[in-house]
Amino acid sequence: MRVLHSPWRRSALALLAVAAAVMALAVRPADASVPSTPSGWSLVWSDDFNGTAGTLPSSTNWIIDTGHAYPGGPGNWGTGEIQNYTSNTANLSLDGSGNLRITPIGSGQNWTSARIETRRTDFKPADGRVLRIEGRIQMPNVTGDAALGYWPAFWALGAPYRGNYQNWPAIGEFDIMENVNGINSVWGVLHCGVNPGGACGETNGIGASRACPGSTCQSAFHTYRFEWDRSVSPNQLRWYVDGQQFHSISQSQLDATTWSNMTSHAGYFILLNVAVGGGFPNGVAGFSTPTSATVSGRPMVVDYVAVWQSGGATSSPSPSSPPAGGVDARSTVQAENYQAQSGTQVETTQDSGGGQDVGYISNGDWLRFDGVNFGSTAARQFKARVASGAAAGVSGLVQVRLDSPTATPIGDFAVGNTGGWQSWTTVPANITPTTGTHTVYITFSSGQPADFVNLNWFTFATS
Repeated sequence: MRVLHSPWRRSALALLAVAAAVMALAVRPADASVPSTPSGWSLVWSDDFNGTAGTLPSSTNWIIDTGHAYPGGPGNWGTGEIQNYTSNTANLSLDGSGNLRITPIGSGQNWTSARIETRRTDFKPADGRVLRIEGRIQMPNVTGDAALGYWPAFWALGAPYRGNYQNWPAIGEFDIMENVNGINSVWGVLHCGVNPGGACGETNGIGASRACPGSTCQSAFHTYRFEWDRSVSPNQLRWYVDGQQFHSISQSQLDATTWSNMTSHAGYFILLNVAVGGGFPNGVAGFSTPTSATVSGRPMVVDYVAVWQSGGATSSPSPSSPPAGGVDARSTVQAENYQAQSGTQVETTQDSGGGQDVGYISNGDWLRFDGVNFGSTAARQFKARVASGAAAGVSGLVQVRLDSPTATPIGDFAVGNTGGWQSWTTVPANITPTTGTHTVYITFSSGQPADFVNLNWFTFATS
């Protein structure tokens, strides 16, 4: 799924001819939970879609897109797809067995479906780490003429796209799983650079495809995974189905500006949707889709979506730790993703990457972040993205405390007016060497009662 598509996505559909490895894979039950965190990794975020049948997915985790475009964005989502996205539970709902169902409904040129995206926009590996985005998904179980126009996707967009909608593909797009027209194939694609042409050959992107191992993509669940590896030089991007790699891209394949534009921002947000019609299915079919033969009501079924990062905890988080709360200390932690706060407000940010910041911060306010994992190598530095429009003579401290809002700070820095409440700067501070998993409190102290700082994000580092 992309913001823009060419009428013909693959020349001669060469990628459809990729030979399939057919080693059968034992699949878990459809209502299985998120897998245990592998040794040497930490869970950054997840949703296993548990909940009451007929209800919408968690509003804490997901934004539901509606209509035929983002406000101010390209029509038909920039792809020519025809469906109207809704928040109707006929199109989008939990099934009560641990799955999310996205169901296209319609006929002719009148279709509804659903599209959701994570509230978090900061999925990005820390330097020296690997980020893994994974979902266990059954594509709509429909093939042949009855599937013409079906276009399920599991993908990620660069954070600066949110609220802008004119900066694609420079901000980057990772298509983790795409499929059209009920073909037994998964496509993995990178979009980057400029459109048309550029380093990624837009609007096609740099892609590869293969058949699903064992059972077809439509008849069974398969696990689709994308990895962004910053532990090697040059960095690598990798795509997998059921643990079998089928596509990779090296940083060395792209020029420095293109790579920087898609990797130097705050991170990515994740999307799930089923489109109907548009450039990709039309290009593969060789004619306009859907057709009178296309059937309605075949859902994409999603068991879980999870994000892990290498180099963290060696075991799964305890059941008492909320999945959305656990976070690697070396990731970019968005301030608005706190588990509790006192005295602050969330607002739209004008910082690069978009999203929200925490503002209206004054003396005595605090933010709490649960399950922050520092790992076994001590973090020695704290960095935060701050802005201030405080009056002359008004300043304060941004402090880090562990496990209690009244504990002795392990580090802090002073901040005063930076040129405005949306004039952002990144400030580092040394901290007491810290390992293990902690509840992190960001506290704010000032000798004046007036607001003195806004906070967008923070992170920890070894040096």
